[in-house]
Amino acid sequence: MSSSLQGRRVLVVGRGSGIARAVTLAVRAAGATVVVAGRDAGKLAGSYEDPGIEAEAVDLTDEASVEALAERLGQVDHVVSTASARARGQVADLDHDTMSLSFSTKVLGPILLAKHLAPRMPRDGSFVIFSGSSARKPAIGMLAVAATNGAVDVVTRSLAVELAPIRVNAISPGTIDTGAYDALGEERKAALFEHRGQTNPVRRIGTADDIAEAVLFALTNTFLTGVSLAVDGGEPLV
Repeated sequence: MSSSLQGRRVLVVGRGSGIARAVTLAVRAAGATVVVAGRDAGKLAGSYEDPGIEAEAVDLTDEASVEALAERLGQVDHVVSTASARARGQVADLDHDTMSLSFSTKVLGPILLAKHLAPRMPRDGSFVIFSGSSARKPAIGMLAVAATNGAVDVVTRSLAVELAPIRVNAISPGTIDTGAYDALGEERKAALFEHRGQTNPVRRIGTADDIAEAVLFALTNTFLTGVSLAVDGGEPLV
């Protein structure tokens, strides 16, 4: 059974670009009003020109900030957290603060959102948080990312049980062309995308819209909970 987003209020935590933006626009197009939240509310507000999209400030690594956001918002129907912090690198190059920030943002942050927002949500509300394919396919240089994503998968199942009947699901993307790989430089990024696009079963790299469609499914399918949806083109299979 599916539920409409028409007239519902959805919180989307993340940047004003990439996956968070695609999710915001898809949710808005489905009839919901949207609150976008991130560290820089002013920058977020400037990313959208729609009275049905309002911007708020939040720092997921600061419980007081999350609690204050919940108090300002009052009731919301659904929560989507796309926020993350990079922690790539081989084990010899990783440092405590980088790994801690990754875990605090992507694992502890959603737990804090659940703590402060779930009591204000209706029984048919839901959370959608973000994992990643590295939890299923280890790769050199992705240890901390994989550990963080694996923890998200556990949090998803645990919260689904504890918050029931509020639903909790995760989206687990593979390689998505959103700008997250720009730090590699044009040549290395192009080579990586070409290799993965040629070797995964769907023979292409994912898009932000692919992920947004999966988020809409997770938000509206009322018989789906405790699941990490792999939207990765079958990348871990090869």
